[in-house]
Amino acid sequence: MHIRDWPAAERPREKLLARGPGALSDGELLAIFLGSGLRGQDAVTTARQLLAAHGPLRRLLECAPPELAQLPGLGPARACKLAAALELAHRHLSAELERGETMSDPGAAGRYFAQRLRGRPHEVFAVLFLDACHRALAFEEMFQGTLDGAEVHPREVVRRALAHNAAALIVGHNHPSGNREPSAADRAVTARLKHALALVDLRLLDHFVIADGPPVSLAARGWV
Repeated sequence: MHIRDWPAAERPREKLLARGPGALSDGELLAIFLGSGLRGQDAVTTARQLLAAHGPLRRLLECAPPELAQLPGLGPARACKLAAALELAHRHLSAELERGETMSDPGAAGRYFAQRLRGRPHEVFAVLFLDACHRALAFEEMFQGTLDGAEVHPREVVRRALAHNAAALIVGHNHPSGNREPSAADRAVTARLKHALALVDLRLLDHFVIADGPPVSLAARGWV
């Protein structure tokens, strides 16, 4: 049965218009993007097969465009469109932090770090520099490591903060293993960094760990 023959409430596009994109499953969202399925299949079936074979959704979307282009149901044209759509989403989220408004939603920073760091094959430690009103000044990826960790130098973070004339910082790093729990080393780095920043009257607002699932805030756990 073609999707147009489904009950209206079950069609992905109609469901999105009536209930919003959050009401759709990963397969339904991907189906809307695909528009049509493989020969003899509707778009939802093709989308579900893609997710079953190459998912979950995050893993699928982290594939490089040439890899996406080889997947059944995508091809070069759709792979390029999908990569472009992801980059648009990334730039939209970046604009939330770069348009000069005070950061009133702490979760926005976590989502930004997730967009920038999730899916990296090695650990990356990054810093978001803020002014006295907690408006974004700059974002820098400062340290890169192996699969197991990155060596963080608080002195270098302080130097870059002073160069940006920052008043506060939010830091974050990814766990390529997918384990989102902060390690003892993560907590130790946070304490060292907070102490080093305090010596020059700079505030560390949060430290996010990016892995599978939502970003983990060390501040929310009382560790900053």
